Amino acid sequence: MRLTVLAGGIGGSTFLRGLLKARPDADITVIGNTADDITLFGLRVCPDLDTVMYTLGGGISKERGWGREDETWVIKEELAAYGVEPTWFGLGDRDVATHLVRTQMLDAGYGLSAVTQALCARWKLPVRLLPMSDDRVETHVVIDDPDNPGTKKAIHFQEYWVRLHAEVPAHQIVAVGSEKAKPAPGVLDAIADCDVLLLPPSNPVVSVGTILGVPGIREAVQKTAAPVIGLSPIIGTGPVRGMADKVLAAVGVESTASAVARYYGARARDGVIDGWLIDTSDSAQLDSIAGAGIHAQAVPLWMTDETTTAAMADAALSLAEALRR
Repeated sequence: MRLTVLAGGIGGSTFLRGLLKARPDADITVIGNTADDITLFGLRVCPDLDTVMYTLGGGISKERGWGREDETWVIKEELAAYGVEPTWFGLGDRDVATHLVRTQMLDAGYGLSAVTQALCARWKLPVRLLPMSDDRVETHVVIDDPDNPGTKKAIHFQEYWVRLHAEVPAHQIVAVGSEKAKPAPGVLDAIADCDVLLLPPSNPVVSVGTILGVPGIREAVQKTAAPVIGLSPIIGTGPVRGMADKVLAAVGVESTASAVARYYGARARDGVIDGWLIDTSDSAQLDSIAGAGIHAQAVPLWMTDETTTAAMADAALSLAEALRR
């Protein structure tokens, strides 16, 4: 079975571990979000790609869910001693090695997809990991400018997420460079040739949304013969993890499973999904989702461990099979 997954960082990688447990023999391609990428201290950092790589390669910090296990922070401390900004984003010593290799290869002229392949070779991933694009795309968030009352300014998504903890209102989400970007090599083929396309419970705006925003990718998803199944990142009125509710508000979407389903939209109505899984606690929303032309089922969606996450993945694939008949 050929499976393609559009994934963000922590939520996407956690789901992928369950998917691998549910279908260990599947041929899985992961198309990773790169709009969270940022250049820090002269190094190109790709948080979502690295989180998937470390998680599936066995190097992730289990406590934090991002970065390396057994990490040390000497470089961060030395940079702070020099007064180098930003101090709000810390790169661990082990993690720096990844960014050094990536930056060196990018500076030598290699595309991000080739660089990602080289980095993943070290970790012997059980999936193929592709960046959404080799072109630079960066998510910026428009907020009120605290230094100039009555005006607004755009900051990098990482500053909004890490430094500000999404605690200030986001007025607009802008994927800078997206309109000129092209899908990375292999991305469109992975969408066209899969048996099932999955949208895990990643952030629908700044993770899956930015992948779909690369010209050609949304159209490929709409045209694929494979069923497209999404899993809600919202349970009740809050995100499973992270602060998806903050950026959903910026695009005018309520923080509910049914609202996110309608945000993606039914493929039969020019959207991108055929089926949608919501948590059993949200089963009252099934009729609303069905009214939007989307086949929905309610199953447990808390990714508490690999076994429960594997059950979620299995439910998504079962729904895909039912829709295929």
